[in-house]
Amino acid sequence: MSQPPVSRETWHGDTAREGVPDTPIARAAHAAMEVRGHEDPWPRPKSCRVISVANQKGGVGKTTTTVNIAAALAMHGQRVLVVDLDPQGNASTALGMERDNQTRSIYHCLVEDEEIRKLAQPVPDIPNLWCAPATIDLAGAEIELVSLVAREARLKRAFAAYDTSDLDYILIDCPPSLGLLTVNAMVACDEVMIPIQCEYYALEGLGQLLRNVELVKSHLNTGLSITTILLTMYDGRTRLAQQVADEVRSHFGELVLDTLVPRSVRVSEAPSYAQSVMTYDPTSTGAVAYLEAAREIAFRAEGLNVG
Repeated sequence: MSQPPVSRETWHGDTAREGVPDTPIARAAHAAMEVRGHEDPWPRPKSCRVISVANQKGGVGKTTTTVNIAAALAMHGQRVLVVDLDPQGNASTALGMERDNQTRSIYHCLVEDEEIRKLAQPVPDIPNLWCAPATIDLAGAEIELVSLVAREARLKRAFAAYDTSDLDYILIDCPPSLGLLTVNAMVACDEVMIPIQCEYYALEGLGQLLRNVELVKSHLNTGLSITTILLTMYDGRTRLAQQVADEVRSHFGELVLDTLVPRSVRVSEAPSYAQSVMTYDPTSTGAVAYLEAAREIAFRAEGLNVG
């Protein structure tokens, strides 16, 4: 059985204040009501926040984080666009995007200068959420971009031509590599969110990612910063998970969200039904955790001087 999400203060404060018993079942029921919209909208940022979700290590919950944070934000009054920059297209699948050989995708934006507004599709059953999908064509974009002018800034140029005044968040799902697609994402965004799994190899390759962020910041995007780190795949039954969480918190401090995302079967199942866990099973521990993480992101904007 997956462990309930751990938050240092949020749940205890909310449940006590609202008179909800502080038990796992009560917290899950309370969160389910919030996911369905029985809560005031969260504060909108002053301007659109563009966030790349990146980690060169695969299997850390990067796409899952992108999809579920986006869904939770949209369900609470935010206007969100997900840009699927991973050739595997898992974010597009999880958000129910129709894709075939004729689908115009983010590839056509990067390589053929297609307007991103024309590519974005509304996500079924979640108002205020759109997705610019990826198709297998994107796998060849790394090579095709090499010969293009300003190859590192193709996505930034697309965003510049997009009137983002009607959006609150753009979340970019990066591929698990540090190639031109990821560089395009980092040049186009203001913030980087890094999911880190609470497992033995959690910090493997992280140093290289941090160095690359610094290189992009120095040479291509001076406004870039890492603003959010989310601990995923937390298993409270193991001492190792807690040790990894403690090590990450001691190293990155306030960048780490209070909420820990637990291992959850429901989170893994949801994409096979072309859904996020927020709609697939809003009472699950995974949905509760991603709801809390999204709430933290929404309410931390002012403190981080972003948005």
